[in-house]
Amino acid sequence: MTTLKIGTRGSPLALAQVELLSKALKKAHPALALEVVKIVTSGDRIQDRALSEAGGKGLFTKEIEEALLSGAIDCAVHSMKDMPTRLPDGLVIPCLLPREDPRDAFFSRHKGSLDDLPQGAVLGTSSLRRQAIVLARRPDLKIVLLRGNVGTRLKKLEEGAVDATLLAVAGLKRLGQGDLVRHILEPDVMLPAVAQGAVGIEVREKDAATREILSAVHCKVTELRVTAERAFLDVMDGSCRTPLAALLPAPDAQNRAKFDVLVARPDGSDVKTASYTAEVTDLKAANALGRRAGEELKAQLPKGYLAA
Repeated sequence: MTTLKIGTRGSPLALAQVELLSKALKKAHPALALEVVKIVTSGDRIQDRALSEAGGKGLFTKEIEEALLSGAIDCAVHSMKDMPTRLPDGLVIPCLLPREDPRDAFFSRHKGSLDDLPQGAVLGTSSLRRQAIVLARRPDLKIVLLRGNVGTRLKKLEEGAVDATLLAVAGLKRLGQGDLVRHILEPDVMLPAVAQGAVGIEVREKDAATREILSAVHCKVTELRVTAERAFLDVMDGSCRTPLAALLPAPDAQNRAKFDVLVARPDGSDVKTASYTAEVTDLKAANALGRRAGEELKAQLPKGYLAA
């Protein structure tokens, strides 16, 4: 292969993630030519309503995966938190780049953090996870839909359309805007989305050449973490209509890590959490941990909880 065609959304963050992959590949394969193919997805076109109302996570991947299956591109770069748990037949994600900070950053027109917002303040977000966790802590706040890229959301905040919003630290850092972060919400306050901060590279399962090229830039630690979190999501039948969160930090020197999971009702009225400390030495152990957490937490839920 002399040229690798990389498919991606055209947003500034998506292109920044492609640049991360490109730099890594150029270092590993100096002679390899790269071509970036920008693809507009349904998720990019729909801006007037929450994704949960429009069809879910697949809205950011459908057109890109169609291009991959047709052979128009050789691989696709995705934010892993946008990826459905089940991929189309014939596609796999064999490569994950080193994970960035998975936490959320708090932005406000007022001083302080989330607990310091005035009574009845307006917080803008399109994430049911963020909405549920915020309302569980601050039921007095008003949540409104706020979509768009980082620049759009920060501009609406500055203009006073909302009093506060939340953004992923990883995205800000990758955009070179990490200096804007003033208040980070720790996981015990705002547990991150499944695989937040992780970038995955999707390919055709039978494309051995592309898989071999990508193997040089794959991060095995990130794979362990994402595998556990996505296994939890899979068991919970996670969709954009169910607020879910999970975080597995990098295992310590003894291969142990604390795994935190959360499921909630969108209005924040019933948040359930669980924590596990386990040895995570390989993908089998990571998958088993995620599935165990999902099965045990799901067993505690009242009938109709996930469908509500």
